[in-house]
Amino acid sequence: MEECNEHDAFVPVKELKWLFFDLNSYFASVEQQDRPELRNKPIAIVPMLTDSTCAIAASYEAKAYGIKTGTKIYEAKKLCPDLICVLARHDVYVDYHHRIFAEVENHIPITKICSIDEAACRLWKGEEDPEIATNIALQIKEGLKRNIGEYIKCSIGLATNAFLAKTATNMQKPDGLVVLPPDNYKDRLFAFKLTDLCGIGKNIEYRLNRAGINSIEQFWNISPKHARKVWGSVAGERFWYNLHGFDVPDRPTKKSVIGHSRVLDPQHRSIDMAYLIAQQLSIKACVRLRSYGLYARKFSLSIRTVNYISWSDEMSFSPMQDNFTVSNALGVMWSNMQRVIGKDRLLKVSVMLHDLYEPQEVTLDLFANVPANEASNNAGLSQAMDALNKRYGANTVNLGACPKTSSGYVGTKIAFTRVPEQEEFSS
Repeated sequence: MEECNEHDAFVPVKELKWLFFDLNSYFASVEQQDRPELRNKPIAIVPMLTDSTCAIAASYEAKAYGIKTGTKIYEAKKLCPDLICVLARHDVYVDYHHRIFAEVENHIPITKICSIDEAACRLWKGEEDPEIATNIALQIKEGLKRNIGEYIKCSIGLATNAFLAKTATNMQKPDGLVVLPPDNYKDRLFAFKLTDLCGIGKNIEYRLNRAGINSIEQFWNISPKHARKVWGSVAGERFWYNLHGFDVPDRPTKKSVIGHSRVLDPQHRSIDMAYLIAQQLSIKACVRLRSYGLYARKFSLSIRTVNYISWSDEMSFSPMQDNFTVSNALGVMWSNMQRVIGKDRLLKVSVMLHDLYEPQEVTLDLFANVPANEASNNAGLSQAMDALNKRYGANTVNLGACPKTSSGYVGTKIAFTRVPEQEEFSS
């Protein structure tokens, strides 16, 4: 089992230290703010306009019918015949994200952007007083209403650490403001189910239940060492300390994968059109790889057909970051895939670069599989393509054709913890 004494540095906190804000039904709220005809109506944000897809967000008017993220649209329309399906516009959501977070910065510095619609802000000396912290929260709400729009609302939590402050945002939605005072919040936590807490999924709940822990109150009363044993890692111990209000610093993380996926528009589901989409997804992944200054040793391709047949493969090479190595690997793997699935139409394509390395970690066999001059030229050409596309616009120079999709761009979407750059939506 993983050993760790890092908890010795955890500090008990006796005052409010964190403000956490969570934008309510973000994608749907942006659409209602941006398009007045959608206001006060049940809407579902969808990746494509078909009843076979699922909602990726829902307005509060739609939630009142039981529609939520993941609800199949054909089921959602049974629940709410007047449901309006709105094609996702990730570029618009990123634009609003920057405007909203700039407004928040007018009232308090943002310490950590947690996702497209969440951020944590540390309260500094003089701001820990509940009245002052609450006033900052109210100023944020008023600023959003005045400078962004009345349909952009957020729930704000105030607590001793960011975990508890985030938990507080879930206690009152929409437009909530909840303070969890130090040493006086247990009863509010105990009203939650285990899986209501961020960090406890079905697998961890199962482990807790097997250990005889079926409520947050029971978990609260075990020891941190016991929590680590149940979890099977030091993460359980860290969770225990967070729950008890300690200041638990974030652990440093290292990027492990860079990928893109797309559910294909109906007109792009043939083998040939799907290949063009896969090629653009692969190049986007390479551009991001270079922007992070990383190298990759592995490339994976996964597909799913309209008949729900799945296929995947992986290829390894010396650490690289150029478009051409990945494009060649895609071509080989695509041919292998065709021999397996025949002419079946494709529904979804996913690509992934992984086994990532920092430049200082790349060994001397960097160009072992290709002549050194060819590898150097590939890297240089890829960087030149980046520079030209950044200066003159995306797709000024590209490998292969770039099909026009219903959303207007290929591959770029908002992941749970990554906010895309605005430039990514131009192709």
